[in-house]
Amino acid sequence: MGWWQLNADTLARSRFVISPLAETFACLKLLHAGRGSHPGEQAWLGTHLPGYRARLAADPVTARLVRAGLGREWIADFLTPAPRAGESFAEEVARVRAAGPGAARAHLRLSLAGPLPAELDRDDLPERAAGLLEWVWQETVRPSWERRRRVLEADVVARTARVSQGGWASVLDSLRPGGTRWLGDNRFQVNLHEYPPREISGAELVFVPVTAQRTGWVAWEERERYAVVYPCTGVLAGDGGRAVPAGLGALLGAARAAVLVLLGSPMSTSQLTAVTGQGLGSVGRHLRVLREAGLVERRRAGRSVLYVRTAAGDVLVEAGRGGPDPAGLASGHDDY
Repeated sequence: MGWWQLNADTLARSRFVISPLAETFACLKLLHAGRGSHPGEQAWLGTHLPGYRARLAADPVTARLVRAGLGREWIADFLTPAPRAGESFAEEVARVRAAGPGAARAHLRLSLAGPLPAELDRDDLPERAAGLLEWVWQETVRPSWERRRRVLEADVVARTARVSQGGWASVLDSLRPGGTRWLGDNRFQVNLHEYPPREISGAELVFVPVTAQRTGWVAWEERERYAVVYPCTGVLAGDGGRAVPAGLGALLGAARAAVLVLLGSPMSTSQLTAVTGQGLGSVGRHLRVLREAGLVERRRAGRSVLYVRTAAGDVLVEAGRGGPDPAGLASGHDDY
């Protein structure tokens, strides 16, 4: 297994970061795989996969670059610079474009675990990679970025609240169950691959959620910044539609049931509004009714007011699990 050694100060200073480029790269990986983990991803692929394949068919060199860069167990480092807080997509992709040609070729040899194909022995690889990422961003991510960002922010709020409840160890164990784990003795397992441990004490450590459900990777920069990219808890499903178990919907109403299903993780009113597509007033009324019925409770995390299901709410949702996938929320876990 791969693990990082870090001291308490490094973990205490760590933070969550939303990255447009990480979301775009996760979507590139999803397009490359060509199969989704749940109906929402399948529908997204049905819309965008033909255009992606047509673009690569028209550019064989970039198609070969993608296959080499994603590798089997290792992603070419120049494709995934470690995210920095507050950067726009343009700023992030500029760092891909600025990679040195020699470094890019060296990274590809590592991801291929072998020699570089002759067609990739060229100096324009960073430019080609940046151009493809820009296409994926413009065509497949940017149109839904605001909704994606709200889903990612909801995940960050939920995990930040969990730090105060169960400590950092519980959060690290939950990023990728079976993949990430706090091992004790200042050791953090980041994946299941047999790589030498890395000492990262004193560096900046960031955790970056993405909506794609079968993807994740680690990245670093010159021993100064390390990143763990992980699938967020809430899935971006379809066009915002939220299927709920039929019985639960009949009991509470579909809109109110959707709110209850989503509250398996703490969320704020504004996040529920963004994720469900319901109006702020409607969400507020649903929350009031659910609270009065003892199905959800309110908590405070810093300046945020969060809502989460109670044990009674959990029982009610679980009783309806035999129906459709609640709220379009599905998850899948595989190795980085």
